[in-house]
Amino acid sequence: MAAPHTVDGVEVGSSETGLILSASSNGDIKRPQFGTRFLTDPGQVFQHNAWDNVEWTDEQEAAAKKKVSENNQPLPPEKQEEYDSRANEYWNEFYTIHENRFFKDRHWLFTEFPELAPQCSLNHVPRPDVSGTVEPPQEDRTDPQLCRKFAALSHTDGDFPGSSATYRILEVGCGVGNTVFPILKTNNDPGLFVYCCDFSSTAVELVKTNSEYDPGRCFAFVHNLSDAEVDYPVPDGTLDVIVLIFVLSALHPNKMQASISRLARLLKPGGVMLLRDYGRYDMAQLRFKKGRCLSENFYVRGDGTRVYFFTQEELHKLFSEAGLEKVQNLVDRRLQVNRGKQLTMYRVWIQCKYRKALPQPPETQD
Repeated sequence: MAAPHTVDGVEVGSSETGLILSASSNGDIKRPQFGTRFLTDPGQVFQHNAWDNVEWTDEQEAAAKKKVSENNQPLPPEKQEEYDSRANEYWNEFYTIHENRFFKDRHWLFTEFPELAPQCSLNHVPRPDVSGTVEPPQEDRTDPQLCRKFAALSHTDGDFPGSSATYRILEVGCGVGNTVFPILKTNNDPGLFVYCCDFSSTAVELVKTNSEYDPGRCFAFVHNLSDAEVDYPVPDGTLDVIVLIFVLSALHPNKMQASISRLARLLKPGGVMLLRDYGRYDMAQLRFKKGRCLSENFYVRGDGTRVYFFTQEELHKLFSEAGLEKVQNLVDRRLQVNRGKQLTMYRVWIQCKYRKALPQPPETQD
């Protein structure tokens, strides 16, 4: 159920633009780095395709709030119920029409989320948040003994896909495989197993029929994230990483908490949940016309699919009430540029990492 990757012809859910490739001492090109291209001279705005961490003026934010408030009249309850009950139908229609034309390699994936790369570490140096501070690291999980210790927790009794794996990743809302296939291609860890699911059976079928789909390393299945009563094909406490990229926003706001809490149960101690999604006053929100609002900050697109626009505080509350602790919660404000048409487009995304706490060691008595 990953969100469509274009809005009014503009790509969303992707940070491929505005990358900087740095060269190492031996001349090799390193992985693209983000958050390093700043617009200091407004006259140079069309020199690049995108600018990072663009600060909004008070006037700009006030205009965005005014635009949203003008389109804050919700549709009648019967129309809202129609979009809710037919959500599966709308997503299947979307993928039937577009198939894999919306597949886009997420080159930023392993830079922003190194937990998905071939390494045994659930603790890395996080990016600064909007205030320029970072969450202090907890215990060092890069220690080889700790890696082996927590990998051992992956071995559980029972027969389920990937039951013998030592590192398990689940992507919820996988769409046509924008995240799954880069992981499978990049991460050659023999102990890795990747699960992926989507609300749309059409999307899951497109994943399974992809030439890069390897049933020995991956299991794709249809799942409704908003139905917290439906079981997942893995036991609780067995996943190392859960990935949510532009998917939580597709749920009805009333169903988000139960869905996140259910996912949190799947994580093993020390496991992390990774999210990237739409932030409040993103360009896509400001472009909605009257008659598309379902409830406050929740809209329906022309194709019937829905989208919510978050604040950091809302997401922190969802994860915290699910029993997870914050590692990262930042706003990514990016100015994308169409140099051909001399247009500027302000994107607002939120990126989060929340961890399931490790068991506390027993207290030793003197």
